[in-house]
Parts: sequence; C-alpha cells; structure tokens
Amino acid sequence: METESELLPLLETLYESSNPTRRWLHCTRRDWIVGKLRQCARERPGRAIEIGFGAGVYLPALAECFTAVVASDLDQAHLDHARAITAKFPNLELVRDDITDSRLPAHGFSLALCSEVIEHIPGTERVLAGIRRLLEPGGILLLSTPQRWSLMEMAARLAFLPGIVGIVRRIYGEAVFDMEHTNLMTARETERQLRSAGFRIRERYKSGMYIPMVAEFGGERGRKFEEWVERRVRGHALDSMLWTQYYVAEA
Repeated sequence: METESELLPLLETLYESSNPTRRWLHCTRRDWIVGKLRQCARERPGRAIEIGFGAGVYLPALAECFTAVVASDLDQAHLDHARAITAKFPNLELVRDDITDSRLPAHGFSLALCSEVIEHIPGTERVLAGIRRLLEPGGILLLSTPQRWSLMEMAARLAFLPGIVGIVRRIYGEAVFDMEHTNLMTARETERQLRSAGFRIRERYKSGMYIPMVAEFGGERGRKFEEWVERRVRGHALDSMLWTQYYVAEA
C-alpha cells in the first residue's frame, strides 16, 4: 500500500499513462475543469479556493486565472508536495484547513473548486455547507465526483479483491492503486445535496466511458469506441455508466 507521499507523483503520471483509455479518462476530466475555470474567471474574477487539491493538478490554472488563490487541504503530504507550485505562483497560498470546520473567513471567495474530494468524506452535507459559507453571494462552486454506478467504479470494486489486483497491475504495466472511494453518490443524490446546501445548479455534465476489457486490451481503437459510446449515452438514462459527474453551481 502506497503512502500519500508516494501516491502523489503516481497520480500525476495518470495523465501520461501508456494505456489510451486511462490517459483519456483523466485528461478529459482535467481539460473540462480547466476550461470551465477559465470561463468562470471571466465571469467572476477575484479570489478562488480549491478544497482538497491533492496532487495540485489545477493549481497552476487557478493561479493564472484568479487574482489570489488559496489551496486548502488537510493532508500535510499534499501541502508539502504543492510547495514547488507556490514557488512559481506568488498569488497562491497553501492552507491546512478542514472544510467541515473551516477557520477561513466567510464569503471570501468568488469561486470554489472541489474536484474528486467528496467521495472520500462521509457526510457530504457538511462539506457542501462549508463551501457555501466560504463563497460570496453569487459565487460559483465547480464540483466533480465519480458516479456511484459507473462502470469504472463497479470494475474497481472487483479489481481490488484479493488475488485480482496483482493481475490488473500486470495488465496495465504501471501503478494501479485503490482510491478508497467510500462516499459515492448518484447524480440525483448529488443534486439533492447541492440544493439542500443552498446552491442553484447552473450546469451539469458527465464524462468517462470505461468498458472493461475494451479499455485494457483495445488500445487506441478501444478508446475511440468508448468515446463514441460516451457521446451517445450522455444526456440519456444510461449516462449513469459514465465515470464522472460535474456541476457548476451558484451560491
């Protein structure tokens, strides 16, 4: 089992994976979020915060788009890893803070990014309430989280059964690790909790068609097939199979 300090560099390699599907799934999510950050910054420039920034993939884009950025995380390994990024961006501040009991001042940010975080924290309501408190009136939350019944999450549960994970690692030929998603939600539940926290959902999106065996053995052809399927299921009942759900919501 990798430690957090060992895991962070591995997370960064996902965007350059030798497996076409794996690389595409992560780059698609990153590119959608970065594009939306730039769009939101034009609408509401000012101070931004990322809650649970992990490996810091989005911190450079945030620092380029907003006047001041706070990068908030509870894990000291994440904070230490991000110091190299702060050296390049003087408008980026690292803060150790718990969003469920934040010490940061209320209504201090025009945008909050929370990507691939809430699936790790029991009690999503407290997280969303904490973010809502930090945003100024009309401020924007950009949220992403896996879908509970996506093919990727269901396959991951099987992949980490005893005796199987070793086979999966041999197939991929690179690091495969359990991301410990303990709080997966359907789109319906995520939207309900956003509204309960006082957010108005302005935009929703889904991406990430993973098809077992096609992803592992189909190469680039398999990836193109998965992309074709994704385009056809998005916006319909079967889009619960897609890996990631995204929301742009207003406080």
